[in-house]
Amino acid sequence: QVPLVESGGGLVQAGGSLRLSCAASGRTFSRYHMGWFRQAPGKEREFVAAISRSGVNTYYADSVKGRFTISRDNAKNTVLLQMNSLKPEDTAKYYCAAEIHKAVVTTTANEYDYWGQGTQVTVSS
Repeated sequence: QVPLVESGGGLVQAGGSLRLSCAASGRTFSRYHMGWFRQAPGKEREFVAAISRSGVNTYYADSVKGRFTISRDNAKNTVLLQMNSLKPEDTAKYYCAAEIHKAVVTTTANEYDYWGQGTQVTVSS
């Protein structure tokens, strides 16, 4: 098990910013590809961003490209999602996830092994 705990969600006006944080327990954090996903009410969980074990490679959904930035600090067992220029359609519960088996980063939710409980992001218009 890899306990993941998200924080940093909240209510923000359109155009504003939030920074989500995901803290992982254990000493093998650097072995995991990490991803952020989100799920709005009545919708499927969707990919937002992902980062490779070393942090060198990052991937983004088209809908957030240029606005969101994923990063990680393996020394602190933390992955961050900086969200700028937020839009009402970014409103969702955001989940952090870890994937430990694949050689390359995946953007498919059901290929991730561990999930946090999520943090709510609400963007008002």
